[in-house]
Amino acid sequence: MAVIPWKPPAQMDYITKDNPRLDGPAKVTGRAKYAYDAIASKCLVGRMITCPYPNAKAVRIDTSEAEKLPGVKAILVEEGKVCRLAGEFVGAVAAVSADIADDAVRLIRIEWERYPFVTREEDAVQPNAPQVHAGNERPNVRVNDPDGEGDVEAAFQQADAIYEGTLSTQVQTHTCLEPHGTTAVWDENLEHLTVWASTQAVFGVRNDLAEFFGLEPHQVEVITEYMGGGFGSKLGGGYIERMAARLAREARQPVKLLLTREQEQTNSGNRPSARARVRAGATKDGKLIAFEAETSGTGGFAGGSGFPLPYIYSVPNWRRQHTDVYINAGNARAMRAPGHPQGSFIMEAVMDELAYRLGMDPIEFRIQNDPNETRRRQFRELAKRLDWDRLWKPGPDEGFPLKRGMGVGAAVWGGGGHGSNAEVEIHPDGSVVVRCGTQDIGTGTRTVVGVVAAEQTGLSPEAITVQIGHSTYPQSGSSGGSTTCAGVAPAVKVATDNALWELFLKVAPVLEASPEELEAADGTVRVKGDPSRALSWKEACAVLGQESVVGRGRNDRSLSSSGTAGVCGVDLEVDVETGRIHLRRIVSIQECGLVVNKLTTESQMIGGVIQGISYALFEDRIMDRMLGHQINPNLEFYKLAGPADMPEIVPIVWMEPESLARGVIGMGEPPVIPVAAAIGNAVRNAIGVRVNSLPITPRKVLAALGTEV
Repeated sequence: MAVIPWKPPAQMDYITKDNPRLDGPAKVTGRAKYAYDAIASKCLVGRMITCPYPNAKAVRIDTSEAEKLPGVKAILVEEGKVCRLAGEFVGAVAAVSADIADDAVRLIRIEWERYPFVTREEDAVQPNAPQVHAGNERPNVRVNDPDGEGDVEAAFQQADAIYEGTLSTQVQTHTCLEPHGTTAVWDENLEHLTVWASTQAVFGVRNDLAEFFGLEPHQVEVITEYMGGGFGSKLGGGYIERMAARLAREARQPVKLLLTREQEQTNSGNRPSARARVRAGATKDGKLIAFEAETSGTGGFAGGSGFPLPYIYSVPNWRRQHTDVYINAGNARAMRAPGHPQGSFIMEAVMDELAYRLGMDPIEFRIQNDPNETRRRQFRELAKRLDWDRLWKPGPDEGFPLKRGMGVGAAVWGGGGHGSNAEVEIHPDGSVVVRCGTQDIGTGTRTVVGVVAAEQTGLSPEAITVQIGHSTYPQSGSSGGSTTCAGVAPAVKVATDNALWELFLKVAPVLEASPEELEAADGTVRVKGDPSRALSWKEACAVLGQESVVGRGRNDRSLSSSGTAGVCGVDLEVDVETGRIHLRRIVSIQECGLVVNKLTTESQMIGGVIQGISYALFEDRIMDRMLGHQINPNLEFYKLAGPADMPEIVPIVWMEPESLARGVIGMGEPPVIPVAAAIGNAVRNAIGVRVNSLPITPRKVLAALGTEV
């Protein structure tokens, strides 16, 4: 059956509309089951064993005292492992209770061969710095190949305004509300493994575990019905899932293994830091013509720190040299829009500074240099929403002690769909079941599945039974890169259309019509253009007799596309006596093609803005230079934005006809990208000087003003 295009948005009942989350009642009543809630008979509690030193090798291990402890069922420790951060995993234990497991970890004696370490980038690059990878000839500094195009020096000679400065961003750790964790259960013959995993990749975990244990994929069953945040840190299987399964196999009992909050903060991944020494030039007519940067960052002891630069805006002449710096700290891992917030903060600061030097409106300067027509229109809409023409002033604001400022930033993202499959079953009683192996990481994927099936069948989303998050369902991709909605929605549509076709084949003779003449709409199956020839949905399904019909489908690329644009504007006040920043209002505009569910789209935008606020003003991994430990591996001293820090947030879903016609595009990540940049520019506008690094704390504000106590 040929793929049927999406209906025009004006004819849609649910797609592009506000639809409540299908899983809302389950979550607020506690019926939703997460990996932690999996309750297996005689389930043991697992605990990770970690290295206490930032650079060390386990040379002798004694588990005898722990083995004597009543209730300890399994101990696994890696002999000879070299650890490059304080908190790196070296093994795990399983016991009948959490207290006994904790006691067992404390009783394990490990003799460590300790090496010199370094936990700060500025120290790691020094000629005589301790080597992070001592003994294997891997230096602390990796200089990447230079990149660029055009004649940079000649362009600078033509520039009427030049900005030079150094800008930087911090390491932001993953801080998922639900820690990484798994419950693992083997069958009695150790031939089939079932795991309840907190993961963004049901099939990624399945495949990893199958390969690790030498099993066929069908011998591993992965379940993720609900998941409490991942943001990139839970993509695919890894050490934690394998260790839980190893403990369960060793003990021949189910094991539940979840990270502690300290372990989550220390060793679940992070957004790398970024530092850029930048020079940029523009002509008096507002054209960005020259850009050069020396950049660096740390992704921990082995991760990269790349980020896009120059970012968003067209510049014909540019060059860049990037350096990765390794330190004895946790590794980078994909984090909502990897690299882009760093590139945005740096580039948008450059754009504002050039606009000030040229005496131009920062929004107009961006419009002149932005190659994306959609984003140019978004900037104009943003100016209206912020009342920019009336309220924005070159700064600094004349108020005292509160100074008001405004700033903007932009984002670009892919959002193309991954390969996904779905299955739709229509039963004789009229019930409809949709199965897809995707996971819902909190973005509303379950609701998207229900909305698409409802749109095609003419039923309500609540009438659709959605079954997701299980590796026995049709295979789907991981939830990363904002690819889920654009992969899953088309697959569900195709599967639903195929199931309907099977139903129409059965119903057509009853309505004395051909299958091609039928449609499902308004709770009926009817002849197009002749409402008198119709059956109610239940009557139509009853024609099936004792047999259900099934439709299967795969993501069809004609129903989705890639490439999305967004902008953000911030209105704030800065108290120049205390350095505190009060956010008044943030407007976020985001394109995502055909909007499947406007309500959850807005929710994603609001969530992205909140995460951007947290990145801009609060979050910062602090490392102890002398001991090599993270000082703030908890939710008390690793500061996050709370309700009192959140201003009015205005999400505007960009639904121009041209965008809607592009099909579904993912947008979970881009709303976070420009927020820190816009806040930084608004602070600069308010006080007249730039805070060059994130997070923008009161102390940094006062230091920039020259009034720090």
